[in-house]
Amino acid sequence: MAKISPPEPGQPIDVAYIDQIVRTLNDVSVQVSPAIYKYVTVDVPKFASQSAKISETRVIAGYVDVVTSSNQAAGGQQTFSYQFSPEFKYPPIVTATPINIGGGDAGKNVTVVLRQPTTSRVDGVVNFNVAGEVSIGVNLIIVGIPN
Repeated sequence: MAKISPPEPGQPIDVAYIDQIVRTLNDVSVQVSPAIYKYVTVDVPKFASQSAKISETRVIAGYVDVVTSSNQAAGGQQTFSYQFSPEFKYPPIVTATPINIGGGDAGKNVTVVLRQPTTSRVDGVVNFNVAGEVSIGVNLIIVGIPN
């Protein structure tokens, strides 16, 4: 990228100098925010793949407390849901990560299974693979095409 030399004291500012400043600012703008020009494809079951600029997609990051200081049996399950405003044109893509809040051994061995999300809600189940007292939350990342 070109560097603009500062004007000398008393130097008249001409069109060429202003043009150089504008071009450099435009170059910086492109380098600082490349997301404006990048595309993402959201491939939702039962609907055609949708491609949109990243700046035109909607991302929601959410959290759900599933159980707090609860004794769970091996093979036990606990359902959860996360509601969000209906701003998606199609059901969004959702990822979930279990969070072992309590830090106990039983919380280290859980799985999360999501059901088919809707345009305003996602439901899931936490499966407990080891018995014990647990406190579990779920982080959610929801990505979709807005209305």
